[in-house]
Amino acid sequence: MFDQAKMVMKLKKAQKELAKEVVEVEAGDGAVIVQITGELKLKKVTIDPERVDVDDIEELEKWVEIAVREGMTRAQELAAEKMKPLMGGLGNLGM
Repeated sequence: MFDQAKMVMKLKKAQKELAKEVVEVEAGDGAVIVQITGELKLKKVTIDPERVDVDDIEELEKWVEIAVREGMTRAQELAAEKMKPLMGGLGNLGM
């Protein structure tokens, strides 16, 4: 029983650490920058108006989509890497 409680505490600690981790991705040569936490939450979107052609909003939309998609992928990879050492102990929790 003690091992199970210890594993749950380790998982909670890892989740708190992931909340503090931030992945930053850019698209359009820096026109769009997104930040996504290790919990896969969008933290911030920055758009550089000097690098955006307001007459081509479709291009801006594409850059935002690319940056968010790439950011989510990297944040998922980060989360998987952090949680990987703990996942082996989940089989012992009786879930």
